Amino acid sequence: MITLQDRIRGSLIGGAIGDALGYPIEFEDYETLHSRYGDEGLTHYDLSPLYSAAPGSQVAVVSDDTQMTLFTANGLLNARAQNQEPLSAIRQAYVEWYFTQVGMPADYQKVCWITDEKRLHVMRAPGTTCMTALQDIYRQTCPRNNSKGCGGVMRVAPIPLYAVVDQRMSIEESDRLAGDSAQLTHLHPLGYLSAALMAHIIYDLATADQPSRECLKSSVLDGLRMMGCLYPDYPKDMEWLTELMHLAIGLADNHSADIENIQTIGQGWVGEEALAIAVYCSLRYFDDFRKALAAAVSHGGDSDSTGAVTGNLLGVVFGYEALPQDFKEGLEMHDLILHMADDLYRGELTAM
Repeated sequence: MITLQDRIRGSLIGGAIGDALGYPIEFEDYETLHSRYGDEGLTHYDLSPLYSAAPGSQVAVVSDDTQMTLFTANGLLNARAQNQEPLSAIRQAYVEWYFTQVGMPADYQKVCWITDEKRLHVMRAPGTTCMTALQDIYRQTCPRNNSKGCGGVMRVAPIPLYAVVDQRMSIEESDRLAGDSAQLTHLHPLGYLSAALMAHIIYDLATADQPSRECLKSSVLDGLRMMGCLYPDYPKDMEWLTELMHLAIGLADNHSADIENIQTIGQGWVGEEALAIAVYCSLRYFDDFRKALAAAVSHGGDSDSTGAVTGNLLGVVFGYEALPQDFKEGLEMHDLILHMADDLYRGELTAM
């Protein structure tokens, strides 16, 4: 029996594994990837000088996806420790992440303990939308964009992982907070509807005694119904999100090649496509974490984000202990991510 703590660890580490697997090849086209890795795609970390994000290193580095995920977790736990409204605390944490990328003002009062972690003060292709919106928030002006980029969906996994323990939040509350957290930076409805739906799926899977492939399908469909209730003002966006999720579910059962199916869904640069690709890969290879991630990153699109979201989804199914050992051993900040996962489970901050 997989414990809830192990599922939380699995989801957070799984997301980081998918991020690290896809990050070095994020901007490579499919033809290049196919010629280098063959039909199976990238099944192990590529640390070669040509593709590694850190030449000569034996560690697979993570991108801004995992960095922001960690700050989501720290912000959420700050809220509990300080009896603060969760969205406000998460907003503060995101601004602090922004300063790890551009330099901390001399008079700025830090609120997140992970800000002292030097490994997070490295620019890993941070998204323009996130950076611009957080700069606006720090300047106390309202972000203005119509972005539905995947920068919202890729960072919200800690919310349902925290919420599900002892039902700290209901699934509806968790969904809404995830959507609101994404909306801080991404103002197109599909930028935050997809984040809320992802939170719903993770919460639902974490509460299942033995998550199955059919359980994952049901979680997606139930989540779509919930999104219609939580966000009744966006019927056209919900119609498209529903169509795309049904497409992903249907494609997972056909006999076409992964690249054909994934390209039918999209490239993952926007939130709904990133989640749909992750749902497709998770259903297609529900019992094989490595194959699911290989498919999720080897398509010539936003490889790190689609890998991260797939890892979050399947990580909560597999649990940490069942994840491939080579993926865990070669992962940057493995210790920090695991520590944060355990803090989410306990519901309290404990510095390393």
